[in-house]
Amino acid sequence: MRTVNVAAAIIERGREILISQRLKDSHRGLKWEFPGGKIEHGESPEECLRREIKEELDLDIRVGERLMIVEHQYEDLKVILYCHRCSYLGGEAKAKDCHDFRWVVAGDLTNFDFAEADRPVVRSLTAQAGSG
Repeated sequence: MRTVNVAAAIIERGREILISQRLKDSHRGLKWEFPGGKIEHGESPEECLRREIKEELDLDIRVGERLMIVEHQYEDLKVILYCHRCSYLGGEAKAKDCHDFRWVVAGDLTNFDFAEADRPVVRSLTAQAGSG
């Protein structure tokens, strides 16, 4: 079984968080996720996030603290998801390598059909929003 190391950005802009929808023909097509991508050999999760967010959405971000690591076993592969809080620095978001994207408040995250690996992150963020 193949294992994939993936970095995911929890990009915050004020009270909003950026989520993206996977391309239709990709693994878990049209599911929502926190944007990011596969960590390349020799690349840190932080470097991966800066590169992927620029490639996928044309945004500049500051990568902050690691929020959590999620391990999820799909039928065909294991995903290890390195999730980092990130700050929006600039740029106009464009769906360059995703189907769609949205800026949403944490309380609305549960209204979207997230990929299974991202669901623990959704639970954590909505719990934090409920207590703060």
